[in-house]
Amino acid sequence: MTVESTAARTPRRSAGSKAGTTGTKRTRTTAQKDAGTEPQLVQLLTPEGKRVKNAEYDKYVAGITPEELRGLYRDMVLTRRFDAEATSLQRQGELGLWASLLGQEAAQIGSGRATREDDYVFPTYREHGVAWCRGVDPANLLGMFRGVNNGGWDPNSNNFQLYTIVIGSQTLHATGYAMGVAKDGADSAVIAYFGDGASSQGDVAESFTFSAVYNAPVVFFCQNNQWAISEPTEKQSRVPIYQRAQGFGFPGVRVDGNDVLGVLAVTRWALERARSGEGPTLVEAFTYRMGAHTTSDDPTRYRGDEERQAWEAKDPILRLRRYLEASNHADEGFFEELEAESEALGKRVREAVRAMPDPDHFAIFENAYADGHALVDEERAQFAAYQASFADEGGN
Repeated sequence: MTVESTAARTPRRSAGSKAGTTGTKRTRTTAQKDAGTEPQLVQLLTPEGKRVKNAEYDKYVAGITPEELRGLYRDMVLTRRFDAEATSLQRQGELGLWASLLGQEAAQIGSGRATREDDYVFPTYREHGVAWCRGVDPANLLGMFRGVNNGGWDPNSNNFQLYTIVIGSQTLHATGYAMGVAKDGADSAVIAYFGDGASSQGDVAESFTFSAVYNAPVVFFCQNNQWAISEPTEKQSRVPIYQRAQGFGFPGVRVDGNDVLGVLAVTRWALERARSGEGPTLVEAFTYRMGAHTTSDDPTRYRGDEERQAWEAKDPILRLRRYLEASNHADEGFFEELEAESEALGKRVREAVRAMPDPDHFAIFENAYADGHALVDEERAQFAAYQASFADEGGN
């Protein structure tokens, strides 16, 4: 399969159908109209693959080499291939659920590569690209979605916390950890990922308050993919998400989330602020979820094809390829080798998932209480009787 052209394969609806046009009427908020200004957007690489100057952020990617650019491209291609394989595995019944990152590769790879080894990352459940950057084996991400473990990796081995399913709670975890980092006198930083939908959660507002008051070295990285399951951002906020930071007393910036160079530069800036004691920053990566919210979702019920097609033209992988080709930083041999590598990755992940052993059926009752509990013992006995009921009288 050609990885860079992989897009959401959802049924198309006619332009006149109700479900196909629901999400196409996107307007500026009242606050923006009153101010007469559009949100500011940091962009270093256009959808056409042209490099644009930015006096404030150019210095954060000024020393990037052709090899590093090819590395960013490789990261995005392999992440997309892994994600496509995971989606296929779920459709085949090998996974219970999967949350695709399709279209958000630049936001994740750019920010992930901006972190240092001693920084600590708190993800949600879609940060497969960030996990890749932190050295987490892609196969390990799938254990939880297959139901064979509760995470699959040691968070402290990569400074990458386990996936968080509860919406927004990881921002509180990140803030508390960052406050501890500051008290320890370390110069590392913390980064917390969340989506536009999570920005409406009270946990996120509390995190903003505590991080500002205690000047915590944390970067709040919001991947605004514009559809919190089925609600557009306009129903989440009256102002652009990055502007919310002003009310809490720290800076916010919106970056083109499909521009890997722009995301890399802005995240490096924000992390440097945190490490130098300047406190929190809110980064809004303005991107788009090309596929479904999860594999249990049908995006054709709430948004139209026209919108998705417009964002396909802004594909983060395609724009970097155009830049690499125009700058003579990569030849056809590089792309062919990468395609072969991506297929090998898909095969390895597929085989690893199917080889995962079933968990101990009774492990769920362990570690609930340090000294045991009568109710847990009772439930364990009931479950044992239930399991035994499947055996026939002959013991076969």
